[in-house]
Amino acid sequence: MTETRCDERDIRDPSEAEARAWGQLVGTARRTVSDGLVVGTSGNVSVRVGDTVLVTPSGVPYDRLTPGDVTGVSLDGRQVLGTLVPTSELPMHLAVYRTTGAGAVVHTHAVHATAVSTLVPELPVIHYMAGALGGPVRVAPYAAYGTDELAANMLRALEDRSGCLLQNHGTITFGAGLDQAYDRTAQLEWMCRLWLTASSVPGLSPNLLTPDQLAEAQERLRGYGQRTG
Repeated sequence: MTETRCDERDIRDPSEAEARAWGQLVGTARRTVSDGLVVGTSGNVSVRVGDTVLVTPSGVPYDRLTPGDVTGVSLDGRQVLGTLVPTSELPMHLAVYRTTGAGAVVHTHAVHATAVSTLVPELPVIHYMAGALGGPVRVAPYAAYGTDELAANMLRALEDRSGCLLQNHGTITFGAGLDQAYDRTAQLEWMCRLWLTASSVPGLSPNLLTPDQLAEAQERLRGYGQRTG
């Protein structure tokens, strides 16, 4: 595979914080492969460090990424770190950072989630963990990958949400950091698999949560986990 590289003007060395974040990003990207959420170089991961967005490069297998391959852009998309070309889905990642307080973004081509994106305009509320994503998970209408149209469709589907499905494409989630963004991706794929499994039983339809039940779950989820401080 030939690796396309960018113009090296205005490229600087990464800071210590950026170098650490790059290592965490690579670990998360490799996890999407080992957990079966992507195949090959499909999908992409990014993390924000100050005003710089570190992002997986285009067309490079994650197991080949090294500390020297750090790739980063400014919020306006200008490359400032590395010489490998950033992911083709950069418009989606930057759109999330420009409009939310996201610290990290994970995009996958997870099988069950992608299947659901071809069937319904919104994932039926099969489980209360939909509350962890802000409510019923919408499906963004299809647009070609890497386009501003896809980024715009995604933003509409993400309104008041931290994740959505991309029609005939996959998933995108964001969080305060890489762990949260990844966990939301994994939960979304699991909910899609659950709904597909339950809805495939002949003669039966899965029970869905009511809006009141989902609202109660969302409130309880706000206090979930260990208290800090």
